[in-house]
Amino acid sequence: MDIVKEVQAAGLKPPLTIRVQDLLRHRVTQINEAFRKAIQEEGYDGRYRGVFPIKVNQLREVVEEILDAGEEYDFGLEAGSKPELIIAMALLENRKALLICNGYKDEEYIELALMGRRLGKQTIIVVEQVSEIDNIIRIARKMGVQPHIGLRVKLTTAGEGKWADSTGENAKFGLTAAEIVQVTDKLAQAKMKQALRLVHFHIGSQVPNIGTIKKAVIEATRFYCELKRMGFPMGILDVGGGLGIDYDGSRSAYESSMNYSMEVYARDVVANIKQICQESRVALPDIVSESGRALVAPHSILIFEAVDRITRDTPQHEPLKKATHPILKELDSIRKNKGKFDPLERYHDAKAKREEAHARFSLGNLKLEERAQADQLFWNICRQIQKDLANTPDIPDELARLESMLAEQYVCNFSVFQSLLDHWALDQLFPIAPIHRLNERPQVQATLVDITCDSDGKVDDFIDLEDVRRTLSVHTLKEGQPYYIGAFMVGAYQDIMGDLHNLFGRVNEAHVFLEDDEEDGFYIEESIPGYSVERILGMIQYNAEDLCRMMKRQVDKATKADSVRPREGVAMVDLYERLIAGRTYLIPNHEQKAKAKAKKPKGSG
Repeated sequence: MDIVKEVQAAGLKPPLTIRVQDLLRHRVTQINEAFRKAIQEEGYDGRYRGVFPIKVNQLREVVEEILDAGEEYDFGLEAGSKPELIIAMALLENRKALLICNGYKDEEYIELALMGRRLGKQTIIVVEQVSEIDNIIRIARKMGVQPHIGLRVKLTTAGEGKWADSTGENAKFGLTAAEIVQVTDKLAQAKMKQALRLVHFHIGSQVPNIGTIKKAVIEATRFYCELKRMGFPMGILDVGGGLGIDYDGSRSAYESSMNYSMEVYARDVVANIKQICQESRVALPDIVSESGRALVAPHSILIFEAVDRITRDTPQHEPLKKATHPILKELDSIRKNKGKFDPLERYHDAKAKREEAHARFSLGNLKLEERAQADQLFWNICRQIQKDLANTPDIPDELARLESMLAEQYVCNFSVFQSLLDHWALDQLFPIAPIHRLNERPQVQATLVDITCDSDGKVDDFIDLEDVRRTLSVHTLKEGQPYYIGAFMVGAYQDIMGDLHNLFGRVNEAHVFLEDDEEDGFYIEESIPGYSVERILGMIQYNAEDLCRMMKRQVDKATKADSVRPREGVAMVDLYERLIAGRTYLIPNHEQKAKAKAKKPKGSG
């Protein structure tokens, strides 16, 4: 909350992304030290040469921080496209660090990677499809460069979790055993056997079960040993990504968690590679991992404000009107005689009467005010039932759903599609909690809805130690006071994959470093404003000056027609131009009132 206040004092308001740069550095150090320790404990005769797959978060400040933290470990980069390779070639100056080139490759991509070899970079082109090897051989000969080549193997071991379907024998990338033989034959015929240095595999993102990782490592190591037996120099085994993040805190094999630590992961990778290589009497390779999510997810926090609430019925403090219609009388009787029937029977009776009221309204036999009263009575009965069952251990499924049915919706000033896209697209769980008023017990169960005009723009799944919760415990909104909520561990993919739905764009950012000498224990290194309306419009081929000119022409026409007074016309144009230069996200009511108060002349009433 101190960070939010300091950023606000500098003029930037939520929605806000806070990047704790120390967490990036810590994770880079942690994975390198975990592998160093495992290598030492296992007596492994090889080293760890990790790379960061920049597809996970290509932002300059993220990549630069990772490279700086990884400099002493010779930590490298992985690129999966031509633009990513362009970034990696420029930023990666450490000649001992690896530059792994994955993804589909055209001739320009291959030329750029081979240019890296000419510059002394440790560039390895990973063959994903059989068709790529002919181009690599031809272009390497043309450029007079000895390439370093890797093969991505298509394992029979399938992944686990949300990305399981993208792995195994039906995976988009990778070579089958027959295709590997075909590629190695081409290399032998081209007299480029010395070029083959690496075996690579990938079993999907966020693998929750360490057992799956072990199986994949064992199978891939067999491929490595066979290629070594066939006379290729090899030397590097790339275990890809998959290292998970414990989003829900359960430390389980659930898809939003992981049943292992980073240290266990490193130890199991090292131990299994060593075992298989020793069985095959093959020299131990250097180990590469492409852990992206595990490095960057924890460092980023999204802060947004709840600006309004949507409730199921009229406020509970309003007295109920006296029931006059027979259906309303029956509903009121169910409400008053709560001890007469068991809770499930009361719920079924109330539900039936409400459905009858809706049917009568559709036929024109019930007034609007009476339908509204029927709804109000029904929800009051539901609240009674929920309160009566608060301490009951075994609740029928229908009644257990009352919590989510009665939940309020907190309208939050952000876009799910821009800032939490994986929640919408993949049902990814993120830890979400209020960031202040933490000495007050939350009294409201709510779901969160964003300010987009899409009904899917909501968060209605939340972490729970045993299962997924459908509501979040929040505090009552106070008039004139902001209420801030944080979504944590959003540093992987969300920054890059967010879209421009409703043209909201990127939010404000604060880059934070921890510092014991500072009064609050931190300092803000950099504050970056989010997209303005003008910038967003330019991204979709609108020119702000043209739009302002077109709007002014319409105002002038209205002024000449005497439908708008000249002074009003000037104010209209000023408003339009001010909004084009302004924020895309909402300005909450309490901010609007504060601005109006600040503008008021002294002494005015």
